[in-house]
Amino acid sequence: MTVYYNGRFMRKEEVHISPDDRGFLLADGAYEVIRAYGGKFFKCQAHLQRLERSLQALRIAQPEASKLRDIAEELIRRNDLGQGNAIVYLQITRGSAPRRHAFPEEGTPPTIYLSASPVRSSPEKAERGVRIILVPDIRWMRCDIKSVALLPNVLASQEAKERGAEEAVFVRDGVITEGTHTNFCAVFGGQLVTHPRTNLILGGITRQVVLDLCHRLDIPSLESYIQDRDLKKASELMIVSTTVEILPVVQVEDWPVGDGEPGPVTRKLQQAFRAEIAAEWRQVKDVEA
Repeated sequence: MTVYYNGRFMRKEEVHISPDDRGFLLADGAYEVIRAYGGKFFKCQAHLQRLERSLQALRIAQPEASKLRDIAEELIRRNDLGQGNAIVYLQITRGSAPRRHAFPEEGTPPTIYLSASPVRSSPEKAERGVRIILVPDIRWMRCDIKSVALLPNVLASQEAKERGAEEAVFVRDGVITEGTHTNFCAVFGGQLVTHPRTNLILGGITRQVVLDLCHRLDIPSLESYIQDRDLKKASELMIVSTTVEILPVVQVEDWPVGDGEPGPVTRKLQQAFRAEIAAEWRQVKDVEA
C-alpha cells in the first residue's frame, strides 16, 4: 500500500513516526475520512472544510485543501482503487516536539498522513437493518471537533461488538446524541428528527445530505433533542455516516423498532442517497471531460 507522509508518497511499511509526535503522545490532532465511489470522491469539499474547522479549533497549522485533495486523488490512483469503493483517511497532528502540554515552539511543522483503502459494502445490513445498544456519553464537550482522541468511542464500540450489536449510541443526560462513528436519526409521525448541530455531536457530512434529501423529497425534518425515553415511540430509527451510508436500525437493546423492519422513510432516503452519489459521480466525470 502506498501512503503519503510529510511530503512524500511511500510504502506504508516505510513510514516511521517519531515517538515525540504529539498525536502519539497527547492525541493532539484531527482526522477526516472521505469516501470515493468508482474513483470519484463524494462530498469531498465538505469533508475538507470540516477538517479545516477542526484544525482551526485545535489551532494546528493546515495545508491548503486543494493540496490535500490532489494527494488523496493520487493515492486512489497509486493504489489501483479507481474501479471500486474506497476511503481516504487523513490525519494531521501538531507535529513532533519534546513532551509538554503547552504547544511547541512556533514553526513546528505538523505531521501529515494520508492513506487509502478499499471499502467493503454490507448490502445485507442496509436491506435487513441492524441492532444498536445505548451507552452513557462520557466524552468531552467538543465533539464537534473530529479529534483523534477517540478512547470513549473505542470503549463503546468494543462493548457493542461484545454484545453483538452494530453500533453503540451515546446518551447524555437522557438525550440521544450520536453513535461512536455515526449520526443518529429517528422518525416520529413521519418526521425525521436528529440532534441539533452543537458542540455535543460531530456535524456529519452524511447527516447533512440526509437533511438536504428530506427537504428535496418533502419529508418533514427537525433538528431537535431526542429523549431516550421516547425512542420506543419512533416508527423508524437509522444511523448514518460516510462509511455506513444509511443503515436502518430495527432493534435497540432487546426491543424491536416499529414492526421490526426497515421503514418507508428509511427506504426512500436510501434510494435517494444512492441517486445522489450517482449524480455527483456523473457531474465530476463531466467536469473532467
